[in-house]
Amino acid sequence: MIERYKNLLQEKNLCWRICISLVLLVLSLFLNYFAGIYATESASNPVTDIILSNIPVFDVDLVFVYGSILFWIAVSILLLANPHRVPFSLKSVSLFIVIRSFFITLTHIGPFPTSIASPSNFILNKLTFGGDLFFSGHTGLPFLMALIFWNHPRLRYTFIAASLIFGTSAILGHYHYSIDVFAAYFITYSIFHIARTMFRSDLRLFESTSGVQVCGVKE
Repeated sequence: MIERYKNLLQEKNLCWRICISLVLLVLSLFLNYFAGIYATESASNPVTDIILSNIPVFDVDLVFVYGSILFWIAVSILLLANPHRVPFSLKSVSLFIVIRSFFITLTHIGPFPTSIASPSNFILNKLTFGGDLFFSGHTGLPFLMALIFWNHPRLRYTFIAASLIFGTSAILGHYHYSIDVFAAYFITYSIFHIARTMFRSDLRLFESTSGVQVCGVKE
């Protein structure tokens, strides 16, 4: 890894790409912050849900909050181990956040009533706003990572498992409506293919160091 970072300092183009991806990520997080505040302040009454209306609320803070923190720490280590993967991965995540920010500003449905049982958690209050529901980032982002690392079987199955676990916890904890979770897979798949088109050069850089093609599709 030390050799990789020595070489990284000599690759000005890669350094520039990483810097741009970090800037885009920060900007997308700012956009998400203001979109979340707007959606929460504009939230209307909650609606019924065929799943949430028929199951009790469970305490899943350990998985939903701390599990997601550990997940992103692990992803950060994975990307730091190979900096050539950083530009495409971070730009894809940034695109995901921007598109989700747009989505949550469109419809302002209030959170499911029983979800108020959990936001006593301090960290959860900092990670969510209450009105930023559609679609589920906890479900979509791990699935996005699975698509990015699709041709690395262990990572693919790990990320898919994480997505299913977080999606299930979002429903059991009544943090999201069921449509927020199920729709996340379809929207995330579309976002991934948009990212492949928008960030072709970063994708080629990713594939050149991985030795495989992302999601098995040739450019």
